[in-house]
This record gives sequence, C-alpha cells and structure tokens, in this order.
Amino acid sequence: MQHGTKSNIVKVDVMCSFMAAGYCTHTERVTIRDGSLQTVRFPALFALIQHPRLGYILFDTGYTERFFHETSKWPFSLYARMTPVFYKTEESAAYQLRQQGIAPEEIGYIILSHFHADHVAGLQDFPNARFLYSQEAYDAVRHRSGWKAVIAGYLPGLLPSDFEARSQPFDETQRIDLPEGFPFSRGLDILGDGSLIAVDVPGHATGQIGLLLSTGSETYFLCADAVWSSRAYREHLLPHRLAGIIMADRHQYQESFARIYQLHKQYPDIRIIPSHCSEVWEELVPRGGRS
Repeated sequence: MQHGTKSNIVKVDVMCSFMAAGYCTHTERVTIRDGSLQTVRFPALFALIQHPRLGYILFDTGYTERFFHETSKWPFSLYARMTPVFYKTEESAAYQLRQQGIAPEEIGYIILSHFHADHVAGLQDFPNARFLYSQEAYDAVRHRSGWKAVIAGYLPGLLPSDFEARSQPFDETQRIDLPEGFPFSRGLDILGDGSLIAVDVPGHATGQIGLLLSTGSETYFLCADAVWSSRAYREHLLPHRLAGIIMADRHQYQESFARIYQLHKQYPDIRIIPSHCSEVWEELVPRGGRS
C-alpha cells in the first residue's frame, strides 16, 4: 500500500548525498539472525545535507583518526577490540568535503543521531558547526567515564572542548503530529520549516533519532542504528540475542525495528538508510568514498 509522503510530512526540499568515513567489522550473524559466521564490513555512513537557506548540514560524521587515539588505553581499548575499525585519513568527513570544494568551516550544523563513537568522531573537525541532538541522548552519556562509558559506546574525548557551548538540543516544543496511520505518530521539526523531521528510534542507544527528509525526487529516512542492514528491515530479521549486550534497551530496540519494518511495508517509496548498511554503501556512496 503506497501513500504520499512529501506533501504531508516533509515540507521543504533539501539536497542530500551519502559518504562513509571508515568501517568496522563483525560477525554477520550477530547483526542479523540468519547471517553467516563470516566477518563482514559495516561502513560508518554520514550524510551531507544542503539546506536552501541554512547551507551545509551533516547528519553524523563517521570515524576519524581520533578514534584510535581515544581507544589506545584501557578500558577504552576494549571498544576497539570488540569492533575492529579500518580507516584511512582520506576517508574523514572533513577530507571528503574538501575534495568537493566544501571547507569544514562551511558546515553550519551537525545533527547527531546518538553519541556512539562511530557517529561523533569527526566533530572536532568542524569549528563553526552547531550541534543538534536529543537532550535525552546526551544526558545518557555525558557523565559516564571509564568502563561505564565503554559499555555505552561513548568516548568522551571525541567531543570538542566547547561542545556544550555550541550545542542546540532539540526544542521539544517543535514536536509535530505525523499523518494518521504513519508508523511513527510524532516527529520533531528540527529547523522549524518542515525540512528535517527527527523521529525517535530508541533502543540501540537512549534518545537515538532518525531523520526524515526529501530531495524532491526522493524521500529518505535516515534511521541511524535502529536497523543495521536493508535486508534486516525488508525481511524482518532481528539481530542475534547477543547484540542486546550493546543495546541501551532491548524492548525499545524491538519496537523501533518493528516500526521501521512497518514503514517499509506501508511507504515503499521512502528510502530507508541504515547507517551501517553495506548495500547502501555500494549503491549510494561514490567510489572514492569506499575502501
């Protein structure tokens, strides 16, 4: 059953492209129940959004070399051991943007889906950016250190020293009702103009959000880590129970997963973009941004 999306959800069109800043590896079966025992790659995807009024905006940043610095000592080294990371300097978000003629100083905003290291490692490369995120997501990690931070997938040293001064947490008064029957009943109009709609997809991380946007020709739902692959939501294949070890809330994860599966069924024209999907990596990321 197909429904219209652009006219009743996303009101202002933007431009959007996808890149990857490194990847990690893991056994496929942990991330999808009938997956193989082979080690597979999970790209750290991020999006470049060009808003007609506000200019360049990023959705997450992927890895940078700072990840290796921050995980060089105990207990943070456990993070790198659990998910080995592969990264080249030319894969950083800042480097790739420069190759497109975009200076890091031109990035006005960075929307954070959540605070795991593979989503925030590049923040220090963008000195003029304001940070937009769910206050709940930040509150869940901001006071964590040592082992407690590792369990939450959080590396405090990745955040800029002036992170809070440059932060603009989501304004909860900008919550809006989404169309009746839409799998997510509420969203948050981040910029107040209907161009970027944040949608709650908690479970993998507390306060995690996805992002609805339209380019005019295509409507995307950037679902962060609410699912890890396109095949997972197409075939309704949940991850292995072991994956629950790194989840903030297993039950919330399952609920978010179910809503994304429902979104795929009800709105097949919306392109769902998981942040670590190799299929998206191969299809939408330019070859220069793939290892």
